Amino acid sequence: MSTAPTETLSLAGPWTVSLDNQRRSVPVTLPGSLDRQCIGFPVTIDTAWTGTIFDRSYFDAPAYAPYREPDNLKIPFWLQPTTRFVGVARYEREFTLPPDWTGQPLRLHLERPHGTTRVWIDDRDLGRADSLSVPHEYTLPADLAAGSHRLVVAVDNRLNIDVGENAHSVSDHTQGNWNGIIGRLELRPVTADLIDRLDVTPHVATGTITVSGHLRAPTTAPSVRLQIIAPDGRRHDAVDAPLDGLAFSARIELGPDASRWSEFNPSVFQLLASVDATERTTSFGLRELTVEGTQFLLNGQPTFLRGTLDCAIFPDTGHPPTDVESWRVILGRIKACGLNHVRFHSWCPPEAAFTAGDELGLYFQVECAVWPNAVAVLAFNSPAGIGDGTPVDDWAIAEGERILRAYGNHPCFVLLACGNEPGGPHHQAYLRRWLNHFRALDPRRRYTGSAGWPELEENEFHVIPHPRIHQWGDGLNCRINGQPPATTHDYREIVAARDRPIISHEIGQWCAYPSLGDVPRYRGHLQPRNYKIFAASLAAHHLGDQAGAFTHASGKLQAICYKEEIESSLRTPGLGGFQLLGLQDFPGQGTAPVGLLNAFWEEKGYIDAAAIRRFCAPTVPLARLSKRVFSTAESLTAELEIVHHGAAPLPDTATTWALVNDHGIELAQGTLPARDVPLGGPTKLGTITVDLSALAAPARLRLVVRIADAKNDWDLWVYPASRPEPLPENVLLTRSLNDALAALAEGRRVVWNPTRESLPDDVALGFSPIFWNTACTQGQAPHTLGLLCDPTHPLFAHFPTDAHSNWQWWYLITRAAPLNLDHLPAALRPLVQVIDDWFTNRRLGLVFETRVGAGRLLVTSIDVMATPDDPDQTLVVGQFRRSLLDYAASDAFAPSPTIPPDDLRRLTR
Repeated sequence: MSTAPTETLSLAGPWTVSLDNQRRSVPVTLPGSLDRQCIGFPVTIDTAWTGTIFDRSYFDAPAYAPYREPDNLKIPFWLQPTTRFVGVARYEREFTLPPDWTGQPLRLHLERPHGTTRVWIDDRDLGRADSLSVPHEYTLPADLAAGSHRLVVAVDNRLNIDVGENAHSVSDHTQGNWNGIIGRLELRPVTADLIDRLDVTPHVATGTITVSGHLRAPTTAPSVRLQIIAPDGRRHDAVDAPLDGLAFSARIELGPDASRWSEFNPSVFQLLASVDATERTTSFGLRELTVEGTQFLLNGQPTFLRGTLDCAIFPDTGHPPTDVESWRVILGRIKACGLNHVRFHSWCPPEAAFTAGDELGLYFQVECAVWPNAVAVLAFNSPAGIGDGTPVDDWAIAEGERILRAYGNHPCFVLLACGNEPGGPHHQAYLRRWLNHFRALDPRRRYTGSAGWPELEENEFHVIPHPRIHQWGDGLNCRINGQPPATTHDYREIVAARDRPIISHEIGQWCAYPSLGDVPRYRGHLQPRNYKIFAASLAAHHLGDQAGAFTHASGKLQAICYKEEIESSLRTPGLGGFQLLGLQDFPGQGTAPVGLLNAFWEEKGYIDAAAIRRFCAPTVPLARLSKRVFSTAESLTAELEIVHHGAAPLPDTATTWALVNDHGIELAQGTLPARDVPLGGPTKLGTITVDLSALAAPARLRLVVRIADAKNDWDLWVYPASRPEPLPENVLLTRSLNDALAALAEGRRVVWNPTRESLPDDVALGFSPIFWNTACTQGQAPHTLGLLCDPTHPLFAHFPTDAHSNWQWWYLITRAAPLNLDHLPAALRPLVQVIDDWFTNRRLGLVFETRVGAGRLLVTSIDVMATPDDPDQTLVVGQFRRSLLDYAASDAFAPSPTIPPDDLRRLTR
């Protein structure tokens, strides 16, 4: 809700500030933060941070010793400010009161202070405010004389209300626990704000709204005049709402054809309320979000929430923007990636975000700034949870009321939760009370107790982690790592067991190697010194020149995993939506580069918004494939579907499909009969079958499906039907290192294939990249980020591959253990390289080549000698084995450098 001031006195500009009641004051500019102006105390190893440090090895591990030195201090937990201050900062300035403002109370407006505030005018105490989500306002007395006055605002950013040190409203993990005031700082006469409250409740079915409000003080006027301005600028006839004491209300007809607000038609109305020459303005949309079974309905139409988290990550400023244009950029990038929903994880954005959300047509889930038991959730020291009788209990209810009062008219604001992942023995009872209170207070949106859990009867929807690929602690047992690749999985059983909408909680969390090339992009006081630690470690392992390649290859794998993650949700009948963690990189909790976009909401170079929209959009074709690898003795069968949550059904629409090779040539194609496509889904389109016997193999192919303006595709591999391949006469294939060394001494060609059991087991290799990050998860598997190789290398002459992991590698990776090559010559780079965790940066490989004495050696830790039980694995392993051995037998096999035999022995346990 916004107020249009008739006259204001801006307080922006120079102030002075003193810290923790120190007598010395220094100049400061408001709006702004102390951190951004480098006012505070230098960061040291003893800095008391706001946020749990999940991995304490920084403080004692020898590897971090250089970064604990005062002149080289670098922390790996999150972005590092130059200075930091947590405590009471007293901001002071003089202002001149105009003569025509005397004799009336004035209102001080502080748009977004960070922490508790207390205000004095000429040493008169005006009280205290403690919201983290809405402006702090104070009334100055009416007896102030014209002329100069001294204003003091104390901002205390300690956790006076313990919302949880990891809540994104306060934590150093993301925006930082900054001290200051941002946004509008101004004085205005209270008479200009006579209308204290103005609420709009839309009724979509009838095209009407109910307006209710309240005045701050009595007036002799009989009514409040209400004027509607339509999205096209047309003014409706004014309506007079009679006053009943200080309250007023009216029902206003907008008309049956009035524009409804949605993601496809973000039409915003303006309401002007005036009385006694004062005016208040608010924006609203004609929209209703309701629930029918397990589905959300927006204005009566099925709506699927394709969401991401906003965790208050603002590297340039360390605090959220308060201007609309900045939020248009952020939210515009989110929408460009096919998403329609943003969850503000344990915080509430400023007014400007809601304004931009209204304009762009995004659906917001806002939270009351609390994450009261995050540490206990991760099985560390357990603080008090919510509902334990501490001040945060009453505060979270008061904060929710303040949020609704400030932003409740915005049509983008459709969901409200208390916070994230609660804990404590009484949290369920408390959240029931919280839910009952707000459901009765404001029916304009839907409510859930908290994101993550619990599933309460009072929840109008659930946000739960069950419908996602990887659960916390799954390690290598999650579906992507533990089951052969397919595109058939969905979560219908999870949905069927519940009677209300489900939003999948924090899906994804797949990492790419940190974008070390982004370091110069950080131009503010928050610096990625963690990235500099990673870069130094990478260089120490002789891999510094591969940083960009690691990011690109691991990012390609990350995108592959996100595609399957999102399509699994879209394939699920009745699912209410999903929330990614996240579209944007997360700088804290030990560094979690989980975003397809970087921390600035920018593309990282390995996938763009158009590619994301192929599998994440209002309309997405889907293909159910029982597997992704085939032999020429088989046929490919795919069940084609579509999920359609567009503006309207698609009438009489045909579906085309094609099997395309890497040169863009269509090897098979077809068209399914045209049909009407309703809203919702998934809707079956038909089944296709392709005989693969005539196709050239081996080959990587793409199944491409088009319907209306939507197109999606899936990578597939076709190999020659399995047949025994004789071992080349000039190559020895052996598991025995002794036999290999003996043959090498004779100048022979050798392929050494050590067993997984003979190799160290300290690196957990998975098909998927790292989940979240190993520092926060205490080393949860996998520990790697996929593969890097050269597709043009003759090793792959009979095994088509990208430069990165793709699904066919699953069959090899699950039969492999990484080789640690750190002790080998720096010039040696594996032919199939494993991208290690950015904390350790070991030189890992699955295949490498070298000379040993007069012989030539090819080493692979992929088990190519044992016969797999799975016929598909037999097919893929056999094809790779053929390519491997043919290369070893060829003239192209001319490795360098030379290593001594003892270096080979060090590869095994």
